[in-house]
Amino acid sequence: MRTTSLWAGLLAVAGSAVLGGLFGTTALATQDRVPGRYRAFTAALDAIESQYAEEVESDRLVYGAINGMLQTLDPHSSFMDPRSYAQMRERQEGRYYGLGVTIQAPSGDITAVRVFEGSPAHAKGIRRGDVIAEIEGQTTKGWTTEDAVGKLRGSKGTFVNIGIRRKGLDSLIPMAVMRDQVSIPSLSAVFMIDEQTGYVGITDFAEHTDEDLGAALETLTRRGMKRLVLDLRSNPGGQLDQAIRITNRFVPKGEMVVYTRGRVPNSDQDYLATETPDNTSMPMITLVNRSSASASEIVSGALQDHDRALIVGETTFGKALVQSVYRISGGAGLALTTARYYTPSGRLIQRPWDGTFDEYLTYTMRDQSQRTHSADQLKFTDGGRKVYSGGGIEPDDRFDGPIEGFNPTRFGRSLFNRALFASFAEQFYYEGDTRPGTKAPSFKYVKKTFEVDPAMVADFKAFVAGRDIKIEEEAWTTDFDFIRAMIRFEIDTAVFDIATARQHLISADPQARFAIARFPEAEKLAELSRSRPGKIGQ
Repeated sequence: MRTTSLWAGLLAVAGSAVLGGLFGTTALATQDRVPGRYRAFTAALDAIESQYAEEVESDRLVYGAINGMLQTLDPHSSFMDPRSYAQMRERQEGRYYGLGVTIQAPSGDITAVRVFEGSPAHAKGIRRGDVIAEIEGQTTKGWTTEDAVGKLRGSKGTFVNIGIRRKGLDSLIPMAVMRDQVSIPSLSAVFMIDEQTGYVGITDFAEHTDEDLGAALETLTRRGMKRLVLDLRSNPGGQLDQAIRITNRFVPKGEMVVYTRGRVPNSDQDYLATETPDNTSMPMITLVNRSSASASEIVSGALQDHDRALIVGETTFGKALVQSVYRISGGAGLALTTARYYTPSGRLIQRPWDGTFDEYLTYTMRDQSQRTHSADQLKFTDGGRKVYSGGGIEPDDRFDGPIEGFNPTRFGRSLFNRALFASFAEQFYYEGDTRPGTKAPSFKYVKKTFEVDPAMVADFKAFVAGRDIKIEEEAWTTDFDFIRAMIRFEIDTAVFDIATARQHLISADPQARFAIARFPEAEKLAELSRSRPGKIGQ
């Protein structure tokens, strides 16, 4: 039977991977208990396949069963079907062959929600908000994103013919776009905030992030950088080796970066800085928020424990379960929790979770409150400062700012979450804009130095009202600075580039401004770090 053979293949391949890498002889003792459970499972599958009211796909049954089994363990152990596993590998590698556009299908329209700078799509002039209405002469109305991705990706150097529908134009824009390697950027922006303060934003930890950061630091140093803002806000994490290498750029060789502890002996690992870096004395501020997770917490936790950077922002997400990823039968994958991460001072980063994971998974949507700590959660940095275990990295200086450094009202958050700022920005262009169809009659011209004046705010307010959204006047007044900042940020992103958007936003971002004002504290930490003889965790 197909189901039986599929399940047997999955079990055999996964078992060999786990046995070889993690459990050793411990797993062999359970082999005589597997057949009985296996028979019960296959009997249930046989009954479903032969007796269920409708014909069902055996792959879907087996994949769903594996995922359900993993979901009884913790919030992060998961099963990946072949497509999800391939996408995960692309994110890790930070590159693939295609057009360089992220798509969604609201209301059945294949819509570009992100265009990677430097990609084939970007070079051809595809804009965020464009609808890919045709692919190779076929209408895409009603397609799923999977359908579209299957047509858009292909071999390097081949072409795909598409038709773009853009707001303000009556006809489609035809394009022949050559597929090429797309490098997904892991740095959002690199610039000087002022004559001495450098800024680097890291969006995730991919295979090339440390290399990109090294080049960014060299560039900023040549421009006169004497102190650094490292922005890890809303960074969901990524590869452990990148977190270690990035931390090692700021802490001396031999320092503990992170360690893991698990149930089986070879899951216990200590990860030390192995290189002699160039940036061990420069004052640093690291920005984090409630959406900073995993590798972001490893970096920020190590920098805090070694008194190497002042951590500013919100308490991070608290995701510190080690996932070992296994490629199993048919190109599918299994992410299994095998250990937990600890900071150099011994802090457990992982937050506890409730039985249904609801409280855990909705953490970023709720307002944060000051946490209480038990005596056994108290730890100390190299310099003797108090820090606490129990979940997430708590900042040295707290400032709430979950959305681009702002903490808007419920109304303001709804404007942001419904992508109204981004939609409003789709109608603008700049003088030298050569993208096809950009200068439609309804489009509006902006210079790179534009300011959000009262007329533009009024236009946005009318735009919101035109979507049948009730304007809450009191909230609008409260959120006015946030609204102005997001209008400019999204227009900068849509018309110019994300680096321009970040550089302009930094002057309005209240969380960032609060952090920059704390550099005297960061300078004291840098001096403390320089004078410290010992090492945590040694």
